[in-house]
Amino acid sequence: MPRIIALAFVCAFAFSTATFAQSDPQNTLILETTKGRVTIKLRPDLAPKHAERLKQLARDGYYNNVPFHRVIAGFMAQTGDGERGDGTGGSKYPNLPAEFSNTPFVRGTVGMARSSSPNSANSQFFIMFAPNSGLNGQYTVIGEVTSGMDKVDALKTGPEAMNGAVTNPDRIITVRVAADKSQ
Repeated sequence: MPRIIALAFVCAFAFSTATFAQSDPQNTLILETTKGRVTIKLRPDLAPKHAERLKQLARDGYYNNVPFHRVIAGFMAQTGDGERGDGTGGSKYPNLPAEFSNTPFVRGTVGMARSSSPNSANSQFFIMFAPNSGLNGQYTVIGEVTSGMDKVDALKTGPEAMNGAVTNPDRIITVRVAADKSQ
């Protein structure tokens, strides 16, 4: 009997996680990219200031036509520099204080990029291709890809010798908060 109860709990949890994007459109980002649609469930429970920032920038149109400027096979794809497009820029808003958590960086995790200062995240984010425990507790987890990971996998990668810098990169075409009307 305890196994059945445990199995029922696991199934209920999996179902609730899978339907989060539909049940919380205020915290779901829809990225239209040159490779197709990617849906991200934001985690304001882990990083409320970062979640609010990504929604604000999406609503500002800041992420429209922004490149995936750094893509390292087997590691991550980075984007979000709507100022310069090369990974050196940020938004007009101030940097955010770190909101580190115990949530691990696994495939599909979305994290905030930053400089060597923990409190320097601004607009750039990355999507993990594979687990990387070296990032755990060192970078802010902001969400997870709930659909379209195959589109992320298809992004053009940069050479390892160039730290993944991509020539003629794939791009985000638009980003919107799911609760907002289509643009």
